[in-house]
Amino acid sequence: MSLRLLTETPIHDNLEILVEEKNTKEPSTMWIQGPYMASETLNKNKRIYTGSEMQQEVDRYIREMVSTKRAMGELNHPASAEVNPERACHLVTELRREGNVYYGKSKILSSPLGLLVRSLINDGVQVGMSSRALGKLVEEGTSVNRVTSMRLIAVDCVADPSFTKAFVNGILESKQYVVTADGSYEELYDNFQSSISKLPRKDVENFLKEQIMQFIGSFKNK
Repeated sequence: MSLRLLTETPIHDNLEILVEEKNTKEPSTMWIQGPYMASETLNKNKRIYTGSEMQQEVDRYIREMVSTKRAMGELNHPASAEVNPERACHLVTELRREGNVYYGKSKILSSPLGLLVRSLINDGVQVGMSSRALGKLVEEGTSVNRVTSMRLIAVDCVADPSFTKAFVNGILESKQYVVTADGSYEELYDNFQSSISKLPRKDVENFLKEQIMQFIGSFKNK
């Protein structure tokens, strides 16, 4: 089964910042809480998450990740279906449902990127929470997709909602993953391999050079 990496426009409304002061010898702890995800609602990326599937997946995520203190989120969405601990900035400690909205609470970590998030918040930057998941997109009406077979990877902290939306639509949705026999996920390179297989041997080198130059150029344009 082929799945896409899906990331959503950050939810940055109604997020609360809580600072827990301990004593003069220990640094304070910063928490962020508010709406993290929503189901059965058309979001800004023209997607609808199926309520029953999201509930089932959130329950799994709470059981396997939140309860075991492994529910880390990164600063901005990476183009990956894995969480890199070196880029972790917060730890989700609570996730609960109210209607179709899932509210969460996270502890800002003392990691390098966690300290960066703390500095951004202290300087008045409005951060947002944005889900990163695998799933299938099923067309439902004009320009609307319903997400099925959802697999929640993480909830990431995003500091720049407008830029992040453009980045997500332009890069992350181009990746696809396949479920392996042991239940893990591997990135699918079928399109790339198919393009090479159709080329004469003498043209493969030029094709690879062109792809590398396009990849480098994509960074220059950001």
